[in-house]
Amino acid sequence: MKKMTLRDADVRGMRVLMRVDFNVPMNKDGTVASDERIRASLPSIRHVLEGGGSLVLMSHLGRPKGKVDPVFSLAPVAKHLAGLLPGSTVRFAEDCVGEKAEKAAGSLRPGEVLLLENLRFHEEEEKNDAEFAARLAALGEVYVNDAFGTAHRAHASTAGVTAHFPVRAAGLLMEKEIDYLSRLLENPPRPFVAVLGGAKISGKIDVIRNLAGKVDRLLIGGGMCGTFFAARGLEIGDSLLEEDRIEMARELLEGDGARKMLLPEDALVADRLEEDAQTRVVPVEGVEKGWRIVDIGPKTARTFAAEIGSARTVFWNGPMGVFEKKPFARGTESLARALAEATERGAVTVVGGGDTVRALHDAGVGSRVSHVSTGGGASLEFVEGKELPGIAALSDR
Repeated sequence: MKKMTLRDADVRGMRVLMRVDFNVPMNKDGTVASDERIRASLPSIRHVLEGGGSLVLMSHLGRPKGKVDPVFSLAPVAKHLAGLLPGSTVRFAEDCVGEKAEKAAGSLRPGEVLLLENLRFHEEEEKNDAEFAARLAALGEVYVNDAFGTAHRAHASTAGVTAHFPVRAAGLLMEKEIDYLSRLLENPPRPFVAVLGGAKISGKIDVIRNLAGKVDRLLIGGGMCGTFFAARGLEIGDSLLEEDRIEMARELLEGDGARKMLLPEDALVADRLEEDAQTRVVPVEGVEKGWRIVDIGPKTARTFAAEIGSARTVFWNGPMGVFEKKPFARGTESLARALAEATERGAVTVVGGGDTVRALHDAGVGSRVSHVSTGGGASLEFVEGKELPGIAALSDR
């Protein structure tokens, strides 16, 4: 770990301004539907409180597009957080900057927490506005970023604000994310297998290119297979296709990393995207017009599971098909179970991406992998080899 972490910072008597990722799903009645992201930052929160500091938390929720929208208020999240921190005072500020926020922050005592209102109620947040960043900085004395999920964005709360702090530390969650993802790129135990799925090749192209030079095997599934199959001249029926990426897919299939890439050999196809659709398993050369690929086939699932089973390091991002619909989820579920079994045999397994994490939980193995990344886009960009602004802005050790 090359960056300063919360463990390196002295927070006693200090007011810590911490960026967290409380962008959680909400129920229609305004309560928190899943608190996984909130719980992920509890170790950092408790570290500050137990270390004698007070805490100002800032986060975004949803996409209010720079305007105040009660639907995206963090007030219910503050209430939920209070329930997770029995014995601690958790207050809520009706804005994230300005006189009220400054007064609320200034009155904090050691061991107390203040959650600010949604950062994205101000358009200046996503614009990384310098004045807005300075107003945020006025609320704390030490800066901590524990929001890995937003580390790939140069926003005011992740980048601009850091100019005002001599101490800029990674939270414990951020430290854990960097640790696990760095292991994938620097010296992973081998064999190293990467599993990439999801709908579009355009979102994974740089990851494929970067991982092709690092992994021993690259397993490709999901909707983006349609573009690869089209590049091979196969009929793909009504399957997903990015026509403007066919040439790119062809280059990957003919490039230096092609020998490491493993594409499906059979597929589950359906006549429509409904749970009561007609389905059948066909070789990938046998997809007919009017049918669409909705999952990897059983033969491919066994092959992929065997590759995962022989691995000592596995990175997985993206489901193998339309897993949200139960009849199309078998391939994704079989890989989730294979990943859990590989973990139990001692493999290091890292999963990133909201859909993939959901698939793990649907398969009942969400807690049976080494690390579940809280940042889908951030984890992909990290693995691509990109510098993440939210990490780059932290103090070096």
